[in-house]
Amino acid sequence: MNNQEDFFKQHLAQTTPFPFRIKVDRAKGSYIYDKDGKAYLDLVSGIAVSALGHGHPRILEAIKKQSEKHLHVMVYGEFEQDAQNELAEELLKTLPKSINSFYFVNSGTEAIEAALKLSKRVTGKQEIIAFEKAYHGSTHGSLSLSSNQLKRAPFEPLLPKVKHIKLNNLDQLAVINSETACVILETIQGDAGVRFPTEEYLRALRKKCDETCTLLIFDEIQCGMGRTGKMWAFEHYHVIPDILVAGKALGGGMPIGCLMTDQKLMLQFSDNPMLGHITTFGGHPLVCATAAEGLKIIKDEGLIDGIAAKASLFKELLQHIEIKEIRQLGLMIAVELEDEEKVQEIVLKGLDNGIILFWFLSTPNSFRLAPPLNISEKEIKEGCLKIIDLLNEL
Repeated sequence: MNNQEDFFKQHLAQTTPFPFRIKVDRAKGSYIYDKDGKAYLDLVSGIAVSALGHGHPRILEAIKKQSEKHLHVMVYGEFEQDAQNELAEELLKTLPKSINSFYFVNSGTEAIEAALKLSKRVTGKQEIIAFEKAYHGSTHGSLSLSSNQLKRAPFEPLLPKVKHIKLNNLDQLAVINSETACVILETIQGDAGVRFPTEEYLRALRKKCDETCTLLIFDEIQCGMGRTGKMWAFEHYHVIPDILVAGKALGGGMPIGCLMTDQKLMLQFSDNPMLGHITTFGGHPLVCATAAEGLKIIKDEGLIDGIAAKASLFKELLQHIEIKEIRQLGLMIAVELEDEEKVQEIVLKGLDNGIILFWFLSTPNSFRLAPPLNISEKEIKEGCLKIIDLLNEL
């Protein structure tokens, strides 16, 4: 192809008028390299996906090993496959006993769709309670959970009977009643700019859901898999959901989503009607094999044990007058500046300086950091020094 730039613009779907346009050649560890050999320190991990860095040798070996056995053989749920069983076994080791059944799909937003369907099927109710500033994906049902009218309006009408309440507002829990099928919450709100519930609030929410026979769904697509310093973010709060949703980092760099709940709930997808939820490629053996290996790597390399120290190092080094606030739990970090223009400038100039930062869809005055969990101390220092240099130029 003589003109790669024209080809990209003409034949590949554009998600914004201003893509980053790094021409990727390869990626290894915490770095992405372009066609000219320039290295970019990756401090966002493909938005919290590449939690083990790029090209981890055990992940590559798992891909090779499974590819030599078989790839897709049948739609999900019909054949018994070792890779799916192994992933389920590894997940069981990380979860409370009440979360013991898994439905593997292709992405986080697909898992959200499945969770909404299962909630309606189990409860026989239709009302859904979500939260202001929530982000759960951009498919039709997931978008319905967002309160961002700018993102919603062009695609309405969306799902009916969805209400939004404010995080940590105890009074608004009264909205949850006997007509509510489910309440869905990002355990740590991501697109809102890394916002946290209080333990008091989550305990009250759990109690209200129990009183009204409402299912409680935690979305840990972004905050799960060790990013916050626990395998699952809900462990910080000692509150267990009825349904847990994961994605992003779970796949070890491959595309996956996962709906997790108690088997007695999950079984209701298999009857009245049968095939109540189906997927062709969900539970793909190549993806499940890498996901299972990724869980083993997190444990074997003790990555979660090192998160607190790395998080502290980021906070210690990112001391600058231009930074208004740092919100973080583990390596899920939002850096708030004075205004949106400064965020735009630092993210774009970061590319010129060989560092990948990224913004939030709905929090324009903050930029995100979500580096690989195995990022080294040396790389953290390199990244923070570059950020400080950029801030000095503002």
